[in-house]
Amino acid sequence: MTSKELRNAWIRFYEERGHINIGAVSLIGDGTTGVMFNVAGMQPLMPYLLGKEHPSGKKRLCNVQGCVRTVDIESVGDPTHFTFFEMMGNWSLGDYFKQEKTQWSYDLLTKVFGLDSKEICSTVFEGNDAAPRDDETADLLKKVGILPEHIFYLPKSDNWWELEGTTGTPCGPDNEWFYPRHNKPCGPNCGPACGCGRYVEIGNDVYMQYVKNADGYSPLANKNVDTGFGLDRMLAFLNGVTDGYKTDLFIPVIKHLEEKSGKSYDDDPEAQKAMRIIADHIRTSTMLIGDVKGILPSNVGAGYILRRLLRRAIRYTRQLGLESSVLAEVSRIFIEQIYDEAYPLLVEKKDYILDEIMKEAARFEATLATGMKEFTKCITGIRRKNEFMAQKDPSYKPETEISGKQAFRLYDTYGFPLELTEELAAEEGLTVDANGFAEAFKEHQAISKQEGAAKGGLTERNEETAKLHTATHLLQAALRKVLGDEVAQKGSNITTERLRFDFSFSRKMTPEEIAEVERLVNVAIDAKVPVVMEEMTVQEAKEKGAIGLFESKYGEKVKTYKMGEYSFEICGGPHAANTGDLGSFKIRKEESSSAGVRRIKATIAPKA
Repeated sequence: MTSKELRNAWIRFYEERGHINIGAVSLIGDGTTGVMFNVAGMQPLMPYLLGKEHPSGKKRLCNVQGCVRTVDIESVGDPTHFTFFEMMGNWSLGDYFKQEKTQWSYDLLTKVFGLDSKEICSTVFEGNDAAPRDDETADLLKKVGILPEHIFYLPKSDNWWELEGTTGTPCGPDNEWFYPRHNKPCGPNCGPACGCGRYVEIGNDVYMQYVKNADGYSPLANKNVDTGFGLDRMLAFLNGVTDGYKTDLFIPVIKHLEEKSGKSYDDDPEAQKAMRIIADHIRTSTMLIGDVKGILPSNVGAGYILRRLLRRAIRYTRQLGLESSVLAEVSRIFIEQIYDEAYPLLVEKKDYILDEIMKEAARFEATLATGMKEFTKCITGIRRKNEFMAQKDPSYKPETEISGKQAFRLYDTYGFPLELTEELAAEEGLTVDANGFAEAFKEHQAISKQEGAAKGGLTERNEETAKLHTATHLLQAALRKVLGDEVAQKGSNITTERLRFDFSFSRKMTPEEIAEVERLVNVAIDAKVPVVMEEMTVQEAKEKGAIGLFESKYGEKVKTYKMGEYSFEICGGPHAANTGDLGSFKIRKEESSSAGVRRIKATIAPKA
C-alpha cells in the first residue's frame, strides 16, 4: 500500500460512517497550547473535546494531521525517529462511544488493512483506586473477535489519557491496538508491554468518559472519542518493513542521495545515517517553510528549530561528499512527487521554499568550514593539554568538557547552534558546559544592551521622540492587520527626525501594502484617541490582548498603553497624550534589515 492509498483509505472509511473530513491545520502552534508546533493530531481539536462546538457543526470528524516533534532531534538517524509525521485521526464529540468505535477499529484493521484477527492484540486500563477497570472495552473486544488471551490489562501509565496538572477537564481510559512482528515470544509473559520489540503499536482509541476533579474522577455526561493512528508507522508495518525510510514517503529521496553520492544506503552504515537525517530534516523544513503560517530560519523560537534542522542537514551532506544544493533537490522531490496531493500549498510555494532553503545553506556554508576548523582546534587543544598534564602528573584526570566560552564563540562567530557543538563533541567522547554557555550568552546580551542602548530605542527623550515612539505602536498594529500575526517587533531606533522600526516578515512589502499601513496609522491619528496607561501583571495584560515584546525583562507589574481600538501594548514609555498629537504619518522607506526581518523608516509632521 502506498502512502497516498493509506491516507485516502482512512478518510474514505470514516466518511462512509458519517464523519466530515476537517482537513489539516497549520503545523505552527497558535499560542494557546504552550508549544511551538502541533505535536499530536488531537491538539488542534482540544477546544472541541473540552466542549466548544466545532465550526462545522458536526460531531463526527476525521482528518490526517501533520505534526512536528523536535525534543529528540539527535535520535533522528535511526529507523523509526522522525521530526515530521502524520497522524490519522477521527473523533466523536459526544456522539458514538465504545461499541461503535471498537467495531470500526476492528473492521478497519481486518477488512481494509487485511490484518489477521487472530493475531491482533489490544491493551485496556487495569483500573486503580480512582477509576475502575475497563471491562466494558475488554468485553467489546471479545465480541468483535479479539482472542481473550490477546487482551492485556495495563496500568494508568500505559492506558489512560488526561491533561496533567489540570482539573475540570475530560479524561479516561484508552484502548491501544498492537500486532506481532513475529511469533517468537521472549518468554511466558511476552506481551505489548514487555518491551522486547515483538509487538508494534498500530494506534489507539481514547475514551474521554470522566471529568478530572481535585480529589479524583466523576462520570462525564458528554463522552468523547479521540482516535490516533500514525500514518508513517502504519505504512511501514503494512509494507512489511521495520525501517521507516523504506516506504514511498522516503524511497525517492534515498535513491536520489545514493545516486548523487555514489554510496549505498544498505551497505554503508554512516551513509545510511546521513541519508536518513537529510531526508527527515529537509522534509520537516519543507513543511515548516511551506506551511500556511510558514516560518523562516532565525535565532529565536520556532525559527531557531528550523535553522537547527537545516544546518544539521547541511553538515551531513558534507559527510556524503555532496554540495548543499542537494538539499533543494531533496525538497523538490518531497514537493513534486510525495506530498503534491496531500499538501497542495507546497506546490504553490515551491519556488519560495527552495529559495529559502538555499539561502540558509549559503549562510551556513560561508562559516561552516572555518567553524569546523575552530572546533578541531578546540578538540586538539584539550587533547594536547591532557597529554602534557598526564606526563607531568600520572594522577591527573583528563579534561572531557568543552568550555561554555568556547561553545559560545562557535555559536556567536561561526553560527554553530549549541546542540551542533554538543553533537560534534559527543562524537569525540566529550561533553559541553551548557551552563557556561548560558552564562557567556547572558554576558554577551548585557554588553550588547549597554553598547546598543542608543541604537535600540530613543536616542533622547523629548516631545518629538515620544510622539514617534507612539507612532511605532500604531505602525506595528497596522502591520499586523495588513500582513498578519507573523509581524513582531525586532527592534527600533528613534531620533527627533524619524523612527526606524524592524519587524519579522519574510518578503518585501508591496506598494499597496505600504500605502494601506500608512493609511491605517493616519486613521488612528485622525481618531484623536487618548493614550491610556495602566499597570497590571504580565498575565493580565496577555489575557486582555496586549502585545508584549522582550518579556524576559519584565517584572511582576508592567505598564500597558492602550490607544482606543487601534493599539494595546506592554511598553515602558514615553508616549504622547493623544494620537491626534502626532499630526501626519509618512512611510519613507521599506527595506530588508536581515534574513526574515524588514525595516521601515517613517516620519511625522504637523498637519497642513
